[in-house]
Amino acid sequence: MELAAALPLGELAAAFAALPIFPLFDTAYFIVSVLYLKYEPGAVEMSRKSPFASWLCAMLHCFGSYILADLLLGESPIDYFSNNSSVILATAVWYLIFFCPMNLFYKCVSFLPVKLIFVAMKEVVRVRKIAAGVHHAHHHYHHGWFIMMAIGWVKGSGVALMSNFEQLLRGVWKPETNEILRMSFPTKASLYGTVLFTLQQTHWLPISEANLIFFFTMFMIVCKVFMTATHSHASPFAPVENFICPVFFGSVSTGHSSHHHDHHGASHEVSHPPPPPAKSKEELNEGTRKRKAKKAE
Repeated sequence: MELAAALPLGELAAAFAALPIFPLFDTAYFIVSVLYLKYEPGAVEMSRKSPFASWLCAMLHCFGSYILADLLLGESPIDYFSNNSSVILATAVWYLIFFCPMNLFYKCVSFLPVKLIFVAMKEVVRVRKIAAGVHHAHHHYHHGWFIMMAIGWVKGSGVALMSNFEQLLRGVWKPETNEILRMSFPTKASLYGTVLFTLQQTHWLPISEANLIFFFTMFMIVCKVFMTATHSHASPFAPVENFICPVFFGSVSTGHSSHHHDHHGASHEVSHPPPPPAKSKEELNEGTRKRKAKKAE
């Protein structure tokens, strides 16, 4: 028995899951993705110096999830580029955001109320891509749970997992920005979401795929729109993670850092020159006599 079978939202969820993504939602996805590219330092200058490199970065932002998922599944990484309509649409969005006269298109789509609508629409595409990735992997590996999770996660995370490669195209190398080391909210949410969709696909979660798509999409829309509107980077998962992670994985030890600090503190103390020795009483009296004699002269 399904948990959401008796809910009146069942028909709404089914209609929502069947909603076509192209071209409306895909356009919003491309707009937000290329906006994030333009926010990167040096992206505008690069688009003037090397438009082709800028276009390649934009295509990675728009189709990076498909490329990485195809590589993991042993398929052609350029297979998605056979979809001419999507590539042309993404190219048009890239050109308008970077080269539209007086930045009119960029100013319109980056206006916060308009941008929030596009952000919400992008999350619709993200969740649909997670579900499609899990379903695609299940078709090839019926019992490969971890493969389903990996493909769903890659499909949902987009170019984030390829950020270091995308930075190389822009002539930037920042290994400390590795997304696996410091996951952003969309990457974490995609990981948790792909676990849910994998459990649903393997019939361990008693809910239909349409209902799961609907409820998880609503969760993603609310969180991402709120974070964008408030310019917040705090993850909604942080309170739960702060409670669970120390229990299962332990807390970060500060012993090494304190020892490191003490060692450096000791070295700093040793490096200071010793204070001059105190003068004896005879030296002080002799100095006083000399000053008095000089004053008398």
